Amino acid sequence: MKIAVPTRDNFVDSHFGHCEAYTVFTINENKQIEKTEMLPSPQGCGCKSNIAGVLREKGVSVMLAGNMGGGALNVLSNHGIQVYRGCAGDVRQLVELFLQGKIADSGMGCQHHEHHDDGHVCNH
Repeated sequence: MKIAVPTRDNFVDSHFGHCEAYTVFTINENKQIEKTEMLPSPQGCGCKSNIAGVLREKGVSVMLAGNMGGGALNVLSNHGIQVYRGCAGDVRQLVELFLQGKIADSGMGCQHHEHHDDGHVCNH
């Protein structure tokens, strides 16, 4: 399994479409992080870029993200990538919590293209 996280300085970037890069974690059959790679973010809005196709080609099936608009959510879902929104914090710790079954989708997305800095974290 591969998990992607929008990243800025090793933390979840709260605005998916404008992140610095995506950290892609390769998970082995023992639910342990086997490999980590950085994928530079394409320029432009997340819903209009080709990032969903690129991530899918790399084998990504899960996206752990902060805030995300409906367009980006639909594009990722249409590429078979399951999205968990409302995440924050250190990307490696987040993935480890996900592997322990402690992360759930917040069900909340961005209504407007603006930065949200409300400190919201994933539901544990």
